[in-house]
Amino acid sequence: MELTVKPFDQLTRDELYEILQVRTAVFIVEQNCPYQDIDGDDRQALHVTLRGSGKLLAYLRVYPHDERTARIGRVLATERRKGYATAVLQAGIRAAREQMGMQSVYLEAQTYAMPLYAREGFHPVSEEFLEDGIPHVAMRLDF
Repeated sequence: MELTVKPFDQLTRDELYEILQVRTAVFIVEQNCPYQDIDGDDRQALHVTLRGSGKLLAYLRVYPHDERTARIGRVLATERRKGYATAVLQAGIRAAREQMGMQSVYLEAQTYAMPLYAREGFHPVSEEFLEDGIPHVAMRLDF
């Protein structure tokens, strides 16, 4: 398996196409949730990918939320319960701290996925809320 962290301008056309294709398959088609995935944040993000057997296994993006806090989003794994999401999450946290020089990370977790983030030290900072009809909780990790 290969784990990479790349800024937008270093992604190849094929890498970007595959990322957008998988994000659409997971977040729009699988979750039956029409929303604007291409939202302008990709250009400022570091894109963390885990690839194996010639395909994208997991992905997330991390980008500045404010001067001291990074934001992680679009976390996905194409196969669940194999540790792929954990691998990209740990790499995203490292990138926020080491490459971006941030002091914390913020994310909005789908409620069912809160245990994944809690295992990495995130704690809830909001009540449950609906985002595109799906229950979420804001979470934060301080370094």
